[in-house]
Amino acid sequence: MLQVLLSLFLLAAPSIPHPEYPRPQLVRERWMSLNGQWNLGEETIMVPFPAGSPLSGASLPGQFDTLRYSRRFKVPASWKKDRVILNFGAVDWGAEVFVNGHRAGGHTGGYSPWSLDITPFLNRRGTESLEVRVWDPTDSNDCIPHGKQAYNTPGGIWYTPVCGIWQSVWLEPVKDARVEGYHADTDLRSLTVYVNTTGVLADDTIEVSLLEGRCGYDTEKPSGKVLETVRAADGEAVFTIPSWHLWTPEDPYLYGLLFRIIRNGKVIDTARGYTAVRTISVITAPDGFKRIGLNGKPLFNMGTLDQGWWPEGLYTAPSDQALLEDIHFQKELGFNMIRKHIKVEPARWYTYCDRLGMLVWQDMPSISAGGGVWNPGGFDIGKDAHYPLSVRENYYKELDEMIDWVRCFGCVVMWIPFNEGWGQFQTAEVTRHIKAMDPSRLVNPASGGNYYKGLGDVLDCHNYPAPYMRLWDYDKINVLGEYGGIGCPVEGHLWETEKRHWGYVQTADTEVLTSRFEEYSAMLEDLVRSGLSAAVYTQTSDVESEINGLKTYDREVLKVDANRVREANDRVIKSLDFSAWPVKLVSF
Repeated sequence: MLQVLLSLFLLAAPSIPHPEYPRPQLVRERWMSLNGQWNLGEETIMVPFPAGSPLSGASLPGQFDTLRYSRRFKVPASWKKDRVILNFGAVDWGAEVFVNGHRAGGHTGGYSPWSLDITPFLNRRGTESLEVRVWDPTDSNDCIPHGKQAYNTPGGIWYTPVCGIWQSVWLEPVKDARVEGYHADTDLRSLTVYVNTTGVLADDTIEVSLLEGRCGYDTEKPSGKVLETVRAADGEAVFTIPSWHLWTPEDPYLYGLLFRIIRNGKVIDTARGYTAVRTISVITAPDGFKRIGLNGKPLFNMGTLDQGWWPEGLYTAPSDQALLEDIHFQKELGFNMIRKHIKVEPARWYTYCDRLGMLVWQDMPSISAGGGVWNPGGFDIGKDAHYPLSVRENYYKELDEMIDWVRCFGCVVMWIPFNEGWGQFQTAEVTRHIKAMDPSRLVNPASGGNYYKGLGDVLDCHNYPAPYMRLWDYDKINVLGEYGGIGCPVEGHLWETEKRHWGYVQTADTEVLTSRFEEYSAMLEDLVRSGLSAAVYTQTSDVESEINGLKTYDREVLKVDANRVREANDRVIKSLDFSAWPVKLVSF
């Protein structure tokens, strides 16, 4: 049945997939999509779908084969006085770029956006040739972050590998200075928001305007009302407003931002952005337990474990609308948080979380399924792995790149560097490194409780299927990072046709699954009174042979009663309602 649905989708697919502007947090007017049909050796491939996915139209390469993408393009005549930037949303894993036969640069790392200035290599006389050579070792020797990809042995919780370009590719014209990125930090004590920008040359001036916002603010439909404009010293713009409209899951208000680089009185770069004004912190509630504080008030984080895999495109959603709908249905079920598990998503996914009011716990893709010794039964029983310098360097490089660009999204409130001991190494050093890089968010150093050592802000336990905490640390926020995992196969919507289905437990139908969810929710309410501050249900959708999703893998069937799940989630979230209690602020 799934293959029939995929065939129908292919017939209806647009000639240029994912035609939307790929970077909604930093929008420029002029740009050109390079998505669509590329050559791939003797085959063709539909970019941005990874090789081996049905929508790519190309076969999965051998593990050590080099993928050679190529295509031609023409630079618009109106760009003749501009520098031309080639942007990649993400390429898994190592890439080299050649323009008109000249090497223009390269990148390693499968989860972060990157760019090259290809101006010196353009001939601007007709069409230009572009070649991208990609090599992806996936899980070979556990040398790179690869998450839940398993090249040789997909099955259970390990999935089909992803290779090559898997996010949008586009060109844009700029001057020799441009806003490359930004992030905003909120200090509610002083009612101040600090907007930090990168990419401005020393002799230029960066001007940042704060625009009137709204819930679901869209940077492609910007506000026309400027609240305040400041010149940024050393790239930092400081805004102080006496009555900020704070972002919450119930009221996801976003402010617009307008960036201008000024040189000799002329504007040489303009880009539009946005920001959420909110804080995430550790607070002590009147019951004495540490809690997750949003804007200084305790909020129970009720979420799903979200893998971000698709039968049509593996890492790549079939369409932008599919990305949006995946978040929306979870919001409709009453969840206020998503744990993005062992994967990093395209920028548009995080923007939709910002607009819809969905908190995000962001995992770092793991190096390995092993490495560290996982023992969830005690604080210090497990062990860190020992990796050679090259492996550690790969991890830190990709970790830094992920944090550096994802931190502009207000929805992201927690970093999770390690899960269940997978590739876990230098836990103390990594935790301190993340805190130093981004002190504005919580750090969950070891989801699943392995080799925890009292580090970071969070103690995180996993238990399947019923919610249960193996450990408590009352000096930290206590969370249940995974529970549930109830399998429920739906005929006609299964990836595996030979009944090789997997779940922690299995149920017969949606009534049993919904009742079990309600039973577990009642247990969560009891745990809240013992100090629990968050819970993550496994999982959003089925993935390949793993059938423990709230929806089927193709997202066609919701397996639970939506009203009953929403009511259960609402009761759990409200069980931590201290709105009438005085709350002592520990740290922002």
